[in-house]
Amino acid sequence: MTYIASAISMSLDGFVTAAGNDRAHPLGVDGERLFRWLMPPMAESDSVFLESAIARCGALIMGRRSYDTFEGSDTGPVGKVPVFVLTHNPPPPETVAAPDVFRFVTDGIESAVAQASKAAGDHNVVALHGATPVRQALRAGLVDEITVHVVPVLLGAGTRLFDHLADLRVELERFQVIESPEVTHLRFRVVK
Repeated sequence: MTYIASAISMSLDGFVTAAGNDRAHPLGVDGERLFRWLMPPMAESDSVFLESAIARCGALIMGRRSYDTFEGSDTGPVGKVPVFVLTHNPPPPETVAAPDVFRFVTDGIESAVAQASKAAGDHNVVALHGATPVRQALRAGLVDEITVHVVPVLLGAGTRLFDHLADLRVELERFQVIESPEVTHLRFRVVK
């Protein structure tokens, strides 16, 4: 059975992008601070954590806004790992630079998860990338794990990971905490 996990960098005040995110600023204005922990020289604990997560990833699901940051690229966030993009408006096929990497799903998160699970092959993890796919998958009861990379910055505004879930009750069980100077990795199982 495929394991559905999310992993996302988040500010201490709960934002996964800074304010002003658009095509020119996909992480918002100054949102790059959320990913400073990925820049060389990377702490060994962060490097080991990241390598392990990438090794488990067999497919990825992202929203159209996230895809727009990769538009024109011949790889996705995890190299050539298949990426399923949730969208209402797929781009014309001739404009997709890496059709062997990016596939577009117009019929919802359940379909995206089913397609990504099949594409994951021997890997048991389908990763969710971006706030919208995480929220949709949580609402559908499809998430097994939530990993939050908490970065010690306050953004004050932007996109919150867990907005629009006030009516949803989700219980979590923390099973791993890894600290480094730039980030604290928190892994939670979703209690089902």
